[in-house]
Amino acid sequence: MEGRKLPGIGHNNGPAMDRGVTYRAYQWKRARQKLMPKTIPLFVVKMRVRRAAELGMSYAAYAKCRQATGHDILALLFSSNALRVIGPGAEMPDAETRALAQVRAAKKLTLVHRPAQPGAVLQANPVLDAAGAAPKFTESWSAMRERVQGFIRAQGMPARQVLIIGDAPLEEEWSTAAQACGYLRSSEYFAHQ
Repeated sequence: MEGRKLPGIGHNNGPAMDRGVTYRAYQWKRARQKLMPKTIPLFVVKMRVRRAAELGMSYAAYAKCRQATGHDILALLFSSNALRVIGPGAEMPDAETRALAQVRAAKKLTLVHRPAQPGAVLQANPVLDAAGAAPKFTESWSAMRERVQGFIRAQGMPARQVLIIGDAPLEEEWSTAAQACGYLRSSEYFAHQ
């Protein structure tokens, strides 16, 4: 430490200004690009297309989530708005029920807005695996984060492998709060909506 000079007050530890920094960064970038494949192998693409179909979603949406996290999607977390469970009624419309019945190898979860009750929604829709209370619109960011993350943890799921599907602007924030793999609008997931 004796021979090294420490930066003074106000120094932001910015980039090195010595000669050749730009060229070394350029060479590093080129070397990294040479190592990375330009295309995904065909068998991997076929596998991912098949997996997207198992999840009931488009390949483009699946690939976007997969690329963002590097992980497969193990659960779909729907808001009750996305499932069209609105008001005190607990049953989903037939089109949504049929779509979720086609999902394979992934949990189907929902967070239910009031006045609907999670237990009633779960009982009326056996196609769902679990239901919980949705964050209230008046809750703080930390309370919303804890509610969404707590529900995902209770299902034994890593948040990075859960895709959130919603239908209201505030529901998009659930994805960031939970550190989920992504967010889809319900109209992107359900073709009939």
